[in-house]
Amino acid sequence: MTTNTSTNSTPVRAPRLEFAKAAPKAFRALIAFAAAAREGLDPALVELIQIRASHLNHCAYCLHMHTNDARKAGESEDRLHMVAVWREARHFFTAREQAALALTEAVTLVAGAGVPDDVYAEAAARFDERELAQVLALIFTINTWNRVALSTAKAAGTDER
Repeated sequence: MTTNTSTNSTPVRAPRLEFAKAAPKAFRALIAFAAAAREGLDPALVELIQIRASHLNHCAYCLHMHTNDARKAGESEDRLHMVAVWREARHFFTAREQAALALTEAVTLVAGAGVPDDVYAEAAARFDERELAQVLALIFTINTWNRVALSTAKAAGTDER
């Protein structure tokens, strides 16, 4: 079934479920959690975290949305291209951003090896306790959004915000 068309005129599969309509209370709670999570964090850092988690979760819908949001906020194309390979391109990212990206990877892939002590310690050294809690909350929310988009078959480029 197709209802949308991407910018290159390729038909896009309709979502399986309109989560916001089917579970409006849960959807609003997730929006509120996401807003609370980003509170006080640098907007560039917020987008980097959301982009990296979306890479790892293979969520094209969220990746498209957050790279566009990052561009609108002034993020450079160079840095956007380097997020997926940030360990090989550390000079593009601050020490805080690197710590946040490593923590994002560990939390997103938590089933593999948990969150290694050294990754957590580096993040704790770069962020105060409140900031670290905000970063963790942001990682939790983007992973939830990725799962919503993937399980409901949201197509990249169809964000209507």
